[in-house]
Amino acid sequence: MSAFNEEHVLSVHHWTDRLFSFTTTRDVSLRFSNGHFTMIGLRVDGKPLLRAYSIASANHEDHLEFLSIKVHGGPLTSRLQHIQVGDTIIVGKKPTGTLVIDHLLPGKRLYLFGTGTGLAPFLGIVRDPATYEKFEQVILVHGVRTVDELAYHDMLVEHLPSHEYLGELVTSQLRYYPSVTRESYKNMGRVTHLIESGKIFSDLDLPPMSPEEDRAMICGSPAMLRDLKHMLEQRGFEEGNTSKPGDFVIERAFADQ
Repeated sequence: MSAFNEEHVLSVHHWTDRLFSFTTTRDVSLRFSNGHFTMIGLRVDGKPLLRAYSIASANHEDHLEFLSIKVHGGPLTSRLQHIQVGDTIIVGKKPTGTLVIDHLLPGKRLYLFGTGTGLAPFLGIVRDPATYEKFEQVILVHGVRTVDELAYHDMLVEHLPSHEYLGELVTSQLRYYPSVTRESYKNMGRVTHLIESGKIFSDLDLPPMSPEEDRAMICGSPAMLRDLKHMLEQRGFEEGNTSKPGDFVIERAFADQ
């Protein structure tokens, strides 16, 4: 039995010359938790060329969605960026990963720290009613280089708050904090600096992070993961994993593709 399903591309959206997203059909047998990733790719010369991608769609949706960078000369993304509606994508049958709310201890606030395409796993988490049942407040922090890289900004600011089922939860419990490093914007600076300086907390009128009340999920560049892990541990946070819940969890499955 194959370890993959073949799915068809339903839509493609190019956010910038470096960033795109796409949706595909979803096999009815595929099960995953919001925040999971799976292997996806294309067949090249009859062989599967695969990379790990977070699933950006929520697990209650009937399609799959993925967010991808375009790496010049990248074995997969140099091909994947040219996909069109109707093309076939290979999708792994066994999603997994650490960015699942069940891998966190109970807390008052949930911080979701993502840079670049590290936003992807959190898009399902903020569309999961269980997230709002477990945490009183959810703070989604997305750091990018330029304003046009703030993928899904309009969905998070406009569409999600007016969602038929989630709108009330989102409006009362979700805080979205986009930040840009290379252009003038209302929020500027690296995610780590915003935390260190306390700016993010003063902007949102929240207390500094503490392991007594706050939990965190982190997904982004290796440098960001390393720095933020160190900052949280200095504050007394303990890392969790798939076998032992903790105060924060990190997804380490990704690298430039």
